Amino acid sequence: MKKYLVINGVNLNMLGIREPGIYGNSTLHDLENNLGKKAEELGVGVDFFQSNFEGEIVEKIHAALGVYDGIIINPGAFTHYSYAIRDAFGSVKLPAVEVHISNIHKREEFRHTSVIVPECIGQICGLGFKGYELALEALVCMKE
Repeated sequence: MKKYLVINGVNLNMLGIREPGIYGNSTLHDLENNLGKKAEELGVGVDFFQSNFEGEIVEKIHAALGVYDGIIINPGAFTHYSYAIRDAFGSVKLPAVEVHISNIHKREEFRHTSVIVPECIGQICGLGFKGYELALEALVCMKE
């Protein structure tokens, strides 16, 4: 069975509390439950990881090599400056999709640039939690 890793970065543990006008009222637990159900429908496994620490995310990406078939990542603010996370993806060469709940291109200018997405197969933003489901579908449908 194919297996995928979902990494949520800095501040995503605060979903449901932090800026509900932008991110909604649902929690990270809600997101994980919904995506777990989607994974079951698709017949794949999914594991979740959240950290506010860049090094922990890098280590999790490294540890994914040989274990997972792909990664979905919402790096949070690390999106805009973490060359360490970008280089981790470059090292493992696993297919990855970058996801953002809000449309980062309609927000502050510093949010418009991702240093990580060049190491990903794509980016989905502005579709709320649905973006994670679409990312999982995309990874599952990829040819070997």
